[in-house]
Amino acid sequence: MEAIIVGSGFGGLSAAALLAKKDFSVTVIEKNEGPGGRASVYSEGGFTFDMGPSWYLMPDIFQSFFEEFGKKPEDFFELKRLDPSYKVFFDNEKTVSISADIEKNYELFDSFEERGAEKLRDYLESAGKLYESVVKKMLYRDYRSILDLLNGKLLLQGLRLNILESLEHFVSRRFESEEARKILQYSIGFLGSAPQNTPSMYHIMSHIDMTMGVFYPEGGIRRVAASIYELALAHGARFHFNEEVKRIEVTDGRAISVITDKNIYEADAVVVNADYPHSELELLDKPHRTYDEDYWKSRVPAPSAFVAYLGVDRVFDSLEHHNLFLEKDWAEKFQQVFDPEKAAWPEKPSYYVNVPSRTDTTAAPEGSDTLFILVPLAPGMEDTPELRERLYSNIMDDLEEKIGENIREHVVVKRIFAINDFRERYNAYRGTALGLSHTLRQTALWRPSHKSRKVKNLYYTGQYTHPGIGVPMTLISSQIVCREIQDELEDIKAK
Repeated sequence: MEAIIVGSGFGGLSAAALLAKKDFSVTVIEKNEGPGGRASVYSEGGFTFDMGPSWYLMPDIFQSFFEEFGKKPEDFFELKRLDPSYKVFFDNEKTVSISADIEKNYELFDSFEERGAEKLRDYLESAGKLYESVVKKMLYRDYRSILDLLNGKLLLQGLRLNILESLEHFVSRRFESEEARKILQYSIGFLGSAPQNTPSMYHIMSHIDMTMGVFYPEGGIRRVAASIYELALAHGARFHFNEEVKRIEVTDGRAISVITDKNIYEADAVVVNADYPHSELELLDKPHRTYDEDYWKSRVPAPSAFVAYLGVDRVFDSLEHHNLFLEKDWAEKFQQVFDPEKAAWPEKPSYYVNVPSRTDTTAAPEGSDTLFILVPLAPGMEDTPELRERLYSNIMDDLEEKIGENIREHVVVKRIFAINDFRERYNAYRGTALGLSHTLRQTALWRPSHKSRKVKNLYYTGQYTHPGIGVPMTLISSQIVCREIQDELEDIKAK
């Protein structure tokens, strides 16, 4: 059976490895120069940057994926638990560190407000129970109708999901201090959402980072992508890089071939890991699209981003591996990202600084640091060099003031990546960095389907589909898709 996979992000890589293991003849076609998709690599002057994902969370999901091949993550990379997990810089010059030791975090929350430790303990207990008893089961299921969602144990425990309450309201009912509220809500950014628009069930993210821990693979997230690429190759998958898919040819309701700028590949099954809207609107003729342009216009896209990749010729000890800079009026700033009528390039935003060289010996030359600075942006906005430089200058002014050191005079490598780059490099709809936001109407059943409703052997994997945004989620998405392909083949054989 010939399986053609379009795109080699984590979804495409994992689908290739899984299908090749099931004895499919697998060919992966990628428009860019190597595997990884948004987890691409940029190297210059001895500095190496993960261009996209930078957090290694939910180690159980990675463990489960590698077990499909009789392996474990440590067979491919050294995994370190970060301590501190991350550092938070508040607007009032106060800084705190979230520890790998949960008892220290309880003490920290006691310093924020009365009974802070007790409140955090109850909050994380709720999140942990929800994650273990319901969410993990939800993640590995596919959803094609409301019956799939409200079924059995999920229906009985539905009230525990608090799906009609926002995360912002859920947290505010339990905590009084701004510090506690911001720390417990920031992680929703991993899902490309604003706390006021996200179901409270996603408070599981605090269990994921505080209880399960924040990890880092030596060699970066790029090493994780390379590991899955190696698995796929070992099972016989073939990869074609620098080759762009132009069309998916459909005849009699079946995808019969994938046409690129260099070749034509016949297919028994097609799995698309490329940007979902691009694939539907640009690669398929109108009669074969499950989702038309009006559908995508009605969705809430996740943010785009301004990313500065900086190589600096000294070490800045005041920065940890992960650093969050949270502004006082951050709730208002969310509107600039998620409300189309208020979309604007921010003047004084909250932002994230990743310093992988704090942990990773391969990230920078000795005595140097690799900085990855990220600011969420509304997708679809105008993106010009002037807008980029103004934001860069504002962020660097703020960052240098808060750490009390000059960074710009030590910059030896600089690259800015923003809305237009996401659109051009990844064919990203409106230049989104992440796909679709995790609002209630875009969770589980209400995310785009894994299987085309118009083309019998056309499937989709990646961050647009259930379970959603993030590397662990895309691995699960591929596990769901490959299981569906296998089940359908067995049904065909049975007939």
